[in-house]
Amino acid sequence: MRERSNENTSTTIEYDYVSPSTPSTQNGFSYTHAVQVMRKGNVYEYENTLGLLRGIDVSCNMLRGEIPREITELIGLVSLNLSRNNLSGQIPSDIGHLTSLDFLDLSNNHFLGKIPQSLAQIDRLSMLNLSNNNLSGEIPTGNQLQTFGVDSYMGNPGLCGDPLHKKCRGEEPNNSEPTERAGDEEVDDEFIAQGFFISMGVGFAVAFWGFCGPLFLNKKWRYAYFRFLNDLKDWIYVKAMVHKAKLLRTATS
Repeated sequence: MRERSNENTSTTIEYDYVSPSTPSTQNGFSYTHAVQVMRKGNVYEYENTLGLLRGIDVSCNMLRGEIPREITELIGLVSLNLSRNNLSGQIPSDIGHLTSLDFLDLSNNHFLGKIPQSLAQIDRLSMLNLSNNNLSGEIPTGNQLQTFGVDSYMGNPGLCGDPLHKKCRGEEPNNSEPTERAGDEEVDDEFIAQGFFISMGVGFAVAFWGFCGPLFLNKKWRYAYFRFLNDLKDWIYVKAMVHKAKLLRTATS
């Protein structure tokens, strides 16, 4: 990454692999951390101290190019702010190695491609801003990235998925499926209700004509039925009068 403001003032940040002093072994090869900073004609070199680095803030400069992949080896890094520059390329896929990262601001640059899945593995991340870039694809799912607001991802037309309101293509059929099922259930309920009332009507008609039909068609049965009703009425009347007489005698004795 380079920053240039004018001819008399410039800053150059380089990452040195080949310094032979106090080498450390990692990933099968030896190297030492070294940073050279040129400021107003003076060169300052820092070696073997990057492991102690906790914060990087080079925001609001004119930095351009890609993020060096070696920055993901600064496992002690807590804060990284590269916002408001002209950085491009993709976010390093190994950014999830920065497990101590609490603050990450890459907004207002020209980053493209997908958000690395490894970013969802940083469970200490409490502030994230990826807005106003050219990122695309689905926001990785996990325990962390969906907890941030829409402001953390706005300004990336190609992004989709939670917490954005724009759903990815694979999610749309799933969202409509409950609606379709609810519609099917309503149709089934309506069909059951209609069948219930139809069966009640048919049952009533069969019972009515099964009982009253023979009375209308057979004269003897009709007379016998009405005689039965008349005798039943007389029997009920006699029983009621006898019971009333008993109650009166009990009350006067």
